[in-house]
Amino acid sequence: MYKNIVHAFHWKICTWKQLAPDNLPPEICSLFGDEVSSVSKVALLLLHEQKMGQKSEWAPYIRRLPQPFEMHNTIFWSDDELEMIRQSVIYQETIKQRNHIEKQFMAIKPATDQFPQCFEDVSLKDFAYAHALVLWTRTFGDDLFLDIPVTSRAWESSRGVSMIPFADFLNHDGTSEACLMSHEGKQLSEVIAERDYSPGDQVLISYGKFSNSSLVLDFGFTVPYNIYDQAQVELNIPQHYHLFQMKLELLQRFKAPAIKDVNEFSSSEKLFTIKEVKFASKKGRGIPQSFRAFARVLCSNAQELSDLESGAAQSDGRLARSPLKNKSREIEAHELILSKITEQINEYDACIKSLGPSTSQNLVRKHALRRQMAHDLLTGELRVLKSASAWLKKYCATLLEG
Repeated sequence: MYKNIVHAFHWKICTWKQLAPDNLPPEICSLFGDEVSSVSKVALLLLHEQKMGQKSEWAPYIRRLPQPFEMHNTIFWSDDELEMIRQSVIYQETIKQRNHIEKQFMAIKPATDQFPQCFEDVSLKDFAYAHALVLWTRTFGDDLFLDIPVTSRAWESSRGVSMIPFADFLNHDGTSEACLMSHEGKQLSEVIAERDYSPGDQVLISYGKFSNSSLVLDFGFTVPYNIYDQAQVELNIPQHYHLFQMKLELLQRFKAPAIKDVNEFSSSEKLFTIKEVKFASKKGRGIPQSFRAFARVLCSNAQELSDLESGAAQSDGRLARSPLKNKSREIEAHELILSKITEQINEYDACIKSLGPSTSQNLVRKHALRRQMAHDLLTGELRVLKSASAWLKKYCATLLEG
């Protein structure tokens, strides 16, 4: 008789058995240039093991990997399906990733051509499928235990990116706090769950704090309500703008502050990443300070630009991080951001409406699933934009009343 609850679930992974770049024969590796990534090498190794069929020691593992028709990463979407998410930055990211995979394929082609007995006729489609299986990595420390979030599908150690059987079979839960303890010296990793499980329950791990844009691009699924969703907003300085050259030079001069900001500006246009903003937040956390600084620079006159430059030089090197002294100018800067966000909200609304009902019986299952993923992606990004819009309206109203 077993217990009703499985307490402190944990499992161990022997990392000595893995699909790693160094499993490829040296004569094949010698044909690769520096541009061939570790991910591409493991993808090629996976294709080689697939060709061996039952003769491969990895056959039981490979049979259980997702098949091409089960892969829903956006790189596998048709052009019509991609049109559903044109409004999202993932549309362009998908195109970039397709181009990257194609370049990697051309880089490994000399090896596949010279060793047809190992790879047969490997197509770009075959390679893209294998590449998608291997894409995600997590670094293990050397000879010490680390406490880091669990991720999947591939892992990274001193041998480079690798695939480890069973470790990549658990599904994702963004709220999971399961921990990975890795000891490369002992070639052992252990995952410890953060809660008790009943017999028959599915054990979940977190691949990381990923937005739906990351999940759909690299893993091929979405979460209906993803607390890590984010949206991108572009702001630029039109060349006819007052003091265009002065503002551009100032932004470029202060593009590398002492304190790192992933949204720092370096040109006349910039894509800023926004996260969900709590309405009660006093500081508008979720709207990058660099975004607000960019808008302040755009709305400043010559004297104000000089003051901003002096302030940045005398502090930590970051430009326009405090509210402008001129209240009307501060409002103007934030209304500029608000106008861009409002414009995107309207575009997202139209894009979501064009998807139509998500329960149509006329759609084949694959397209219906991808359509639902597009809906999850767009509604999540729209939710983030609306949260930023609400906060900006409140901020401007507060300044007007003060």
